[in-house]
Amino acid sequence: MVVVLLAMGSPLRATPAAVQVPSPARPTFTASPPSLDRATSMVAAGSYEVAIVRILGIPTLMVASPVVGNGNGTGNSNGHGSDAETGPDAERRAQVIEGNLRLLYNPTALCTNSERLAEWSLLRALGANDPACEGGLTDGVRAAADDLTVEVRQLPTGAVILEATVPERPQPLPLLTVTFADATMNGTTALELGRRWQERLQSRLRYARQALLPQSLRQRLMLCLLAMALVLLLTAGTFWLWRRNRLAIATLKAQVAAPAAFALAAPVASAAPAAAATRGLRLQLFEALSVVLLVLVLLQLMTVVALGLMAIPGGVPLALEVLLQPALVAIKVLVFAFTALLGRALVSFLLDQWAASGRVPADQLARRDQRHHSLERIFHRLVDLACIAIAAGWVVVGIPGVRETSASFLLAGGAVLGGLAIVFQGLLRDFAAGLAVLLEDRYAIGDWIEIGDIEGDVVDLSVLSTQLRCLDQRVAVIQNGAFDRVVNHTKIRSGKLVELLLSHRIADINAVLAVIAEELDALGRDPLWGPLLLAAPFLRGVTGTGPLGITVSMLLTTQAGQQWACSRELQRRLLDRLQRERIPLSSPAPVLASD
Repeated sequence: MVVVLLAMGSPLRATPAAVQVPSPARPTFTASPPSLDRATSMVAAGSYEVAIVRILGIPTLMVASPVVGNGNGTGNSNGHGSDAETGPDAERRAQVIEGNLRLLYNPTALCTNSERLAEWSLLRALGANDPACEGGLTDGVRAAADDLTVEVRQLPTGAVILEATVPERPQPLPLLTVTFADATMNGTTALELGRRWQERLQSRLRYARQALLPQSLRQRLMLCLLAMALVLLLTAGTFWLWRRNRLAIATLKAQVAAPAAFALAAPVASAAPAAAATRGLRLQLFEALSVVLLVLVLLQLMTVVALGLMAIPGGVPLALEVLLQPALVAIKVLVFAFTALLGRALVSFLLDQWAASGRVPADQLARRDQRHHSLERIFHRLVDLACIAIAAGWVVVGIPGVRETSASFLLAGGAVLGGLAIVFQGLLRDFAAGLAVLLEDRYAIGDWIEIGDIEGDVVDLSVLSTQLRCLDQRVAVIQNGAFDRVVNHTKIRSGKLVELLLSHRIADINAVLAVIAEELDALGRDPLWGPLLLAAPFLRGVTGTGPLGITVSMLLTTQAGQQWACSRELQRRLLDRLQRERIPLSSPAPVLASD
């Protein structure tokens, strides 16, 4: 279907230009270097610029103009000159030639719709029938396409020109002059190149005149509407399948969320885990199918848009661009998705090698594993972010017209980026602080830290923020650049200072310290609690006295994160032993009531 539509052609997208009639002698122009600020299809090729001449949006000729030359105009247009002639740039030549060619198949394109309407109103008011927007041709395009003839003529000066003869014009219409630059770029003489271009222009101009006949346009429109109807019908079917798939996903999610109700229906109790695994696999397959169906719906809608553009004369190149750009974007995304997977795998491999290094002390192995988990998560995110940024840049560069942006535009973009950096300097500060946290190993996922008056378990760590799960299960999100002091309670090892406030009524403090030492020794030898201690519990003795009582302190050094459990167990044992030994704890002074 698309091939048939392509064969019908489309009108030209370049701006109409005035007709250039060559004089008997080849004119000499003033050299004009190409502008760096104009985004065109002009391409530098050695000492020449080249540009494309299009008919119905399809490339037809490649014209050239010199960039480097002596500027004296002594070059011979028949291809035997030694010096490059000067003249207008290639893009301007292409526009002039396209304007000449358009007079033969679509002269109405010389004016805009509003201009044609205004002229039609004026002609009706004046009772005249000589429209200027028709290029002097009232019904010229409606003539037979085979009546058009393109001829090659060589002037006495040696210049080679191409002219078109049509029944509606009494005189041949000059189309273009074959220059020395054209002949040099095509590797032949001007006369031979003119003959080659004569055959090409004649066949394509005849086809363009035929394609723009009213009956051809109606046939094109009907064919496009039929194709759009078929694609819309296919899109409706695909969307229905997508909706059915979403309902199936909702059912499977309900089964996965409540497996106990479905396990009772299983004939054998041992088959319940297998059924749950099967449901999980089916859920993943259905979710993948949902994504595929949704992508198909989007592609089919874009195909409908492309078919609508093909129905408009001149819409075939744009329609193909609409169809090709998503495919190119998808290919680029897939390439960088695969690159991200390889990058994540490489990061995981390197971090695994680093974590398994035999030079790590035994008491730091647990910390190394903990830090390995944090670094792996963050570096995976950085790899994904880098791939997304590069893929986005690649997609933007591939957009038509972006590559031809001028240097001034790029400088303006740099200034905008500088302004954005000032606006988002807080994010940049957080990013730098996050890198410092990673490199200096201040804390990792799983540590219990204290930042200001907030403390909790680190549940997530990124280059911008840190998330803490507090004791009351609230999640606190703290920007990495918002603090300058962190207390880590669980890095490599943990400790807890346990204090008892004893009463002044104790007669023998040494006997009380001996009882406390026995309980500390019993805790260290306990098969359940002893392995959690990295050192024997240390009795610091009497560390303070005051009006309320005598302070006795003990120090526990435990594995990371076990200090609170060991402290609670020690205090429970001490309280039980002191009650059995009738050793009084400090009590607040009684409040004396006044009359």
